[in-house]
Amino acid sequence: MDISNVVSLLNSRLIDLPWWGYVVVALVLTHVTIACVTIFLHRAQAHRALELHPIASHFFRFWLWLTTGMVTKEWVAIHRKHHAKVETLEDPHSPQTRGLSAVFWRGSELYRDEAKNSETIEKYGHGTPNDWIERNLYTRFSWQGVGLMLAIDLTLFGPIGATIWAVQMMWIPVMAAGIINGVGHYWGYRNFETFDPPDTSTNIVPWGIIIGGEELHNNHHAYGTSAKLSSKWYEFDIGWLYIRVLMALKLAWNVRVPPEIESRSGVPEADLEALKAVIQHRFAILKNYGRELRKVTAREIKELRPLYEDDLGRKRKHHIRELLRKEDESLGPEERQELELILEHRPTLRTIRTMRLRLRSLGARSRLSNEQLLERFREWCRQAEASGIHALGEFALRLKGYRLRK
Repeated sequence: MDISNVVSLLNSRLIDLPWWGYVVVALVLTHVTIACVTIFLHRAQAHRALELHPIASHFFRFWLWLTTGMVTKEWVAIHRKHHAKVETLEDPHSPQTRGLSAVFWRGSELYRDEAKNSETIEKYGHGTPNDWIERNLYTRFSWQGVGLMLAIDLTLFGPIGATIWAVQMMWIPVMAAGIINGVGHYWGYRNFETFDPPDTSTNIVPWGIIIGGEELHNNHHAYGTSAKLSSKWYEFDIGWLYIRVLMALKLAWNVRVPPEIESRSGVPEADLEALKAVIQHRFAILKNYGRELRKVTAREIKELRPLYEDDLGRKRKHHIRELLRKEDESLGPEERQELELILEHRPTLRTIRTMRLRLRSLGARSRLSNEQLLERFREWCRQAEASGIHALGEFALRLKGYRLRK
């Protein structure tokens, strides 16, 4: 075989496209991978937010074997551990403890390191597929799938197929490990004040199409078992769109979404229905608490000017708000001293902070009975209405009338 025949063989391809056609192919292939990760691995397997027909599940598993080499049990275990140990030293990929740069650039390495931890896999990987094909192909030969994908890309597209394959291999480490696990716990906006356990999850838009809806990370940490990640009207969760299509095709069912709240007027005292609604929506309610008391808080902070010798700029005001939000155990010695001085000077701020922490404790994990929690909630409402802070009293009145929509 002469050199011309070798060159001809190397340049052979089954599909010949213009340059932009190869870009479209790469984007479509990587998007299918993202859809498989968010629908199958994340929402269905890790959080049991929906059930999938075997046809859909087997397609997702096969495609992930071809394009990522990830083992379902390992991915699920590592993700569940992330939720259980979020923002602690045991969190496999928190930018708060490991640094944003490490998680963004070395996210796939952190994943592989944690995948070697047999204790993590056994403790958090329960309930994942364990059939013959999982044991004898997907797990046993996890990286052979990506080799097969390379051969397919080269056969279909010739030498440019190697570039398409490289993009496929980089897509999940950059988009999932880097952006979602890294940036999604470091920068963005928050719809919910997640605290059980506390985390720094954020929403980062407008990346919905290329990350499958996973950019709505704060929403996900607030309602971890929800198959729908969008919360506001302007948030687009393309993964949820695909799930709706699967539901229409009878390929998905038992789909879970966040419960909705409705208000009742003229409720004289909080009842168990109101308590249940407050606990179910505790993250949103804490966020609303800060929003409802914002004007009062801002007015009180302005009155702190003498304490700071008139140096009360935006950064200082932001710092004071952060102090007011912190729990006592997370305060350093200097912060504790400064906070106490602030609260002595402005008793209204002490009331707002104390009532916020007590409301937050209602939704935290507790061994108290429903009756005991209800009495705490009623006492909170009574004190809020008697506080003399109009916005706080109005907020308590609304909480008493909440109930989950049936």
